[in-house]
Amino acid sequence: MNYSEGFRIALNSLFINRLRAVLTTLGIIIGVGAVVGLTSLGRGVQTYVAQQFSDLGANTLTVTTSIPSSQTRIQIQPLTDEESLAISRLPNVRFVSPVYGVAGTLVNGTESANLSLNGVTPAYSVVNNWYARNDGGRFINQTDVDDAARVVVLGQSTVEDLFGDVNFNPVGLSIQISGRIFTVIGVMAERSAASPTDLNAAALIPITAAQTRLDDARVRGGAYKVSQIQVMVASETLNNEVRQAIQNYLIGAHGIVYAGDEDFSVSNQADLLSSITQITSLLTVFLGGVAGISLLVGGIGIMNIMLVSVTERTREIGLRKAVGARGSDILSQFLIESVILSLIGGILGVVLGWLITVIGGVLVPDLQLGLTVDSVMLATGVSSFVGVFFGLYPASRAARMRPIDALRFE
Repeated sequence: MNYSEGFRIALNSLFINRLRAVLTTLGIIIGVGAVVGLTSLGRGVQTYVAQQFSDLGANTLTVTTSIPSSQTRIQIQPLTDEESLAISRLPNVRFVSPVYGVAGTLVNGTESANLSLNGVTPAYSVVNNWYARNDGGRFINQTDVDDAARVVVLGQSTVEDLFGDVNFNPVGLSIQISGRIFTVIGVMAERSAASPTDLNAAALIPITAAQTRLDDARVRGGAYKVSQIQVMVASETLNNEVRQAIQNYLIGAHGIVYAGDEDFSVSNQADLLSSITQITSLLTVFLGGVAGISLLVGGIGIMNIMLVSVTERTREIGLRKAVGARGSDILSQFLIESVILSLIGGILGVVLGWLITVIGGVLVPDLQLGLTVDSVMLATGVSSFVGVFFGLYPASRAARMRPIDALRFE
């Protein structure tokens, strides 16, 4: 069979029944567009989450108090500032930031905000890659910590809650925190990271002020409790080594004898990122699978319309066989029509998917959406497969027709 002639006949047949052809390809267009668009959305979310965790620091370990997994240890020993100091002396540790959280009520005139304040040290800004806004303010320094100074650095959401405008500069003004007067010394830059809570709804004070002025965090021996210890490692490749060193130190400091009695945990941002990446990857596959259902529906539509076409053209098939056309020629003819339908639908579907990514990028500017070569190749390949798979039965049915039966068909 001359394939160029086959394409010409196929295009002519589709043009004669152009409305039917358009309605048939609509299912493929929607299916491919949904696959491309939703896959792009899933990958955009995955990239966004990875970027936010990268901003938080993949080389950061967090030490927190936890309940032992065994039943042999009843008493939980808190983390202390002395242990934080000891961890800072371990090899390959760059910065250590102890944090002590305490609930408080912030009041400015008639406005108030209830939140958990974080008592921090100067290293907190470096470890969390979060700095004060450049508008005349500053972050907490070591003098503030040494003096347990009544100073506070506010997050932008807290500024909006207390002063009514996120862009207001409250540096130098005084607010009440749990009945005590604190001076605002800075505002933190806006932060956008993967978190279920608003990270900008924050208030940071010197850790010593949190431990002594707003709470009594002293423990036996003169040390002070801390809620968590953030550790910045010299390199991400040294995370496991430093984590093991921290665990070994705390096992000795807390008198842990048996496995499972550990009353602390050391988590790794990189491990958390890996888990979330797996979840978002599964989400992307799920979205693509859901969108793929519409491709299946589109394929069934192609099969249906090709069966109708075979029935309508039965006498034509009989006539062509009577003048010498082979079964393979008839099979190729109807397969070409089916593949053309699906390819046109696939191309238009890619255009629809691109429009979805453009609109999604406008609606959610934080997501980096765009077409990728593999998604376009996948969509094109799947649409071609749909054309062949769902066109094969109608085409084979046409090829098996006996010329005499086809010519007698009414």
